[in-house]
Amino acid sequence: MKPILTTELEMTIPFHDVDSMEITWHGNYLRYFEIARCQLLDLINYNYRQMRDSGYAWPIVDVNIKYVKPSTFEQKIKVIASLVEWENRMRINYQIRDVLTNERLTKGYTIQAAVDAQTQELCFITPKVFQDKILSLIEAKKL
Repeated sequence: MKPILTTELEMTIPFHDVDSMEITWHGNYLRYFEIARCQLLDLINYNYRQMRDSGYAWPIVDVNIKYVKPSTFEQKIKVIASLVEWENRMRINYQIRDVLTNERLTKGYTIQAAVDAQTQELCFITPKVFQDKILSLIEAKKL
């Protein structure tokens, strides 16, 4: 799937994220995905506050992580998030890579679906407010 929009951030694995063997605890990767996802949503101009204000929640309905190689204490990593689906659901693919070698350490994805905040009904088509933001991005990339 060709990404519609990609962002990346760099970070250093902190001590409080590792176990006694100085390997990153597996659950922290979801947090790293979340940090990158928030940065991506800010680029779209549709972050979690804007979602709420537009009348929709976007819960994660599916998540997948493939641990390729562990990250360790003080390792510099980059987290890459790419929006690859948006018409019926939001799918974001992730990669975590070593900054120095560019070796892939982890990959995964999250899928979020829009839910009408008033009715709690799942939306099977992406709400117009989000469609408009994505279409604006696509048009801007063509220029």
